[in-house]
Amino acid sequence: MELSSILHGDLKSIVETIGYIGVFSIVFLESGMLIGFFFPGDSLLFTAGFLASQGIFNISYLILGCFLGAVTGDSVGYFIGHRYGRKLFEKENSFFFRKDHLVKTEAFYEKHGGKTIILARFMPVIRAFAPVVAGIGSMNYPTFLFYNLFGGLLWAIGITLAGYYLGSLIPDVDKYLLPIVGLIILLSITPAIIHVLKDKNQRTRILSLLKIKS
Repeated sequence: MELSSILHGDLKSIVETIGYIGVFSIVFLESGMLIGFFFPGDSLLFTAGFLASQGIFNISYLILGCFLGAVTGDSVGYFIGHRYGRKLFEKENSFFFRKDHLVKTEAFYEKHGGKTIILARFMPVIRAFAPVVAGIGSMNYPTFLFYNLFGGLLWAIGITLAGYYLGSLIPDVDKYLLPIVGLIILLSITPAIIHVLKDKNQRTRILSLLKIKS
């Protein structure tokens, strides 16, 4: 099956099939639960919003559930970090957990501070680990909750409403769903790419890999 059919047709059918509970569960798991870093959160929210514009979902229920899933997921991630702390750095890699993701997120958190909780919402992988790092660190929960609520508002509600309003305003917008979702994915990984390229050691490693392959 071609990638275009997977992204255009199957993503819509998958989101429609899993329904509210499926969408809310994925948002929850991706928001700080360590195992959710491989979920397509941004494209999921946008597609769900689009389907709401077509009458598949109720937009009020959808944005409320996505917002609550995002906020509670981050909060659970915070308490995982607070409870287990540095023990996570001793955990072996598995399909659901990559220690290097945690290390990179910690470095990102140290650079950007509390606003990482907001920025991470729009960065795959990092958004699954940022709340955990906040729990490991010294951020008190009321401060974390402020950033958590604000980030959840921008991400869970903002992207979902973007899909809803584009679906409502643009005729036959489903014809453009593939490039729109592709653009969202590109924009979501761009900050991570920039962050990696700004790191001298990472640049050297990438150049070395490119030389080996060439």
